[in-house]
Amino acid sequence: MKKDGTLHKYQRLKTNLKNRKPFLRFLGLFLFLAVGLFPLSLVEANDLDSALRGLGNKSRAKLKVAVKRLGDIGNPAALPALVALKNKRLQVSEDGALIIIDESGDHGHDALSGKQVDIKSLDLSKPRINNSVRRVLSVAIGKIQLTSDDPEVRLGAARELLKRPSSDLVVLVEKSLNEESDDKVREIFLLVLAKEGLNSDDKEKRLQSLEVIAKYGNNDFKTDLEALVDKNEKGEYLENDPEIRKTASKAISSLERRQFFINQAANFFYGLSLGSILLLAALGLAITFGLMGVINMAHGEMLMIGAYSTFVVQNIFKEYLPEFFDWYLIPAIPIAFTVSAVIGIILERTIIRHLYGRPLETLLATWGISLVLIQSIRLIFGAQNVEVANPYYLSGGVEVMNGVVFPYSRIVIIIFVVFVVAAVWALLQKTSLGLQVRAVTQNREMASCMGISTHKVDMYTFGLGSGVAGLGGLALSQIGNVGPELGQLYIVDSFMVVVLGGVGKIVGTVAGALGLGFINKFLEPVAGAVLGKIMVLVIVIVLIQKRPQGLFALKGRMADN
Repeated sequence: MKKDGTLHKYQRLKTNLKNRKPFLRFLGLFLFLAVGLFPLSLVEANDLDSALRGLGNKSRAKLKVAVKRLGDIGNPAALPALVALKNKRLQVSEDGALIIIDESGDHGHDALSGKQVDIKSLDLSKPRINNSVRRVLSVAIGKIQLTSDDPEVRLGAARELLKRPSSDLVVLVEKSLNEESDDKVREIFLLVLAKEGLNSDDKEKRLQSLEVIAKYGNNDFKTDLEALVDKNEKGEYLENDPEIRKTASKAISSLERRQFFINQAANFFYGLSLGSILLLAALGLAITFGLMGVINMAHGEMLMIGAYSTFVVQNIFKEYLPEFFDWYLIPAIPIAFTVSAVIGIILERTIIRHLYGRPLETLLATWGISLVLIQSIRLIFGAQNVEVANPYYLSGGVEVMNGVVFPYSRIVIIIFVVFVVAAVWALLQKTSLGLQVRAVTQNREMASCMGISTHKVDMYTFGLGSGVAGLGGLALSQIGNVGPELGQLYIVDSFMVVVLGGVGKIVGTVAGALGLGFINKFLEPVAGAVLGKIMVLVIVIVLIQKRPQGLFALKGRMADN
């Protein structure tokens, strides 16, 4: 029995080992690779550290060797140190440690370990670099970036190479072209090779380069192409080959057509952006002037107050809530509206209510108020412009086509304007306050007889118009500096928008603002900024002569009066 049991156990063990054979093979292979690759990765890491330490050499020759070595290794971990060296932000301590200084110059971290260091307690010196070292640095940085896993990094490196060609990197681009999967990067790679190919002795290569430039190029190539069709003083072509000249002429025409459409797209967007800004500035005026008939020359200062309110909120977040700084615009929106609205209500209750029906006195009084508000801001914040920083989500832009970038700040402003206009329309059309405002606008005496408190309606309307102007100031703070004269830049254009669109009509204000924005942006490239403004003014005057009531006339008793 024992023998049979032992035999059975042996057979079972043999069967188990046979079944586990594939697993054991896999385990053996894994251990082999782990044992084999670990020393390789360790060697690579040591090689990287050794090359990085070489950046602290005082000898420029040894420094160039270290930089070239890092470029050949191609490890992205070396990129921060190389960029810091190029920008003169890499420093060396007495014990040879490499310290990368941040852009502010107040902090630094170890280039090898990444640990923060107290730079004030260290005796630091900068590596000495010259143009020769900078050329090697550019090549090394380009090599690492062109082989990066991030397509955006590769795209940026390719564009930089397109601006500043390097024969060493062009060879790398040629090798990487077939493996490149991103279409944008491929286009830039092709343009880099095409720019290099224009100087080739091979006719077919030059023709292929011209075709690539005609397909993907921009106006930056125009100088190179024009050199192929130019003549010397004797009237002789500089380029002898007629086929090259013909292909270059076609490429120039293609670039000009593409640039024309790019310019029109850019003009359309910036016209829409300018129209949106004018709409924000004019919407409040359309309420106070259009619905109340008050010529408020201090309306521009409501924009200024909204902008400075945003500036104050920004500083509060910067001082007390730095971790939430990028979200300061959220509380700034109601604050800018409220502050401007309250100031508008105070002005209406104290001064303007006594001047209804007296346009000349109202004009002079509000002009004086505007001067007082400007001087008050100068006394509080100073005469110099102040800067309102953009949150991170409003920085940068989106490239919709080659050479056309739509800034995020302007895109958000356009969306913001849409919401503000929709909110004001809903308030005036769908609420009891809006009904009362429209009733007072149509016939003040009749509205008063119906039990509507016209004084309260005037106060709320003026406050609403001033608050909307404050929101306009908030938007303006995101695309430029804020100063005491901010409102003066938009008051004339705002009146033109309201008068052109039709007094008291929001749809007219929208049409007038967008119309003026588009006209401005499409005329400026043709006539220049000053002459363009004059032509806009002439167009507005002609339209008012032909249609004094505006593009969208107000209907009702008030229109007849």
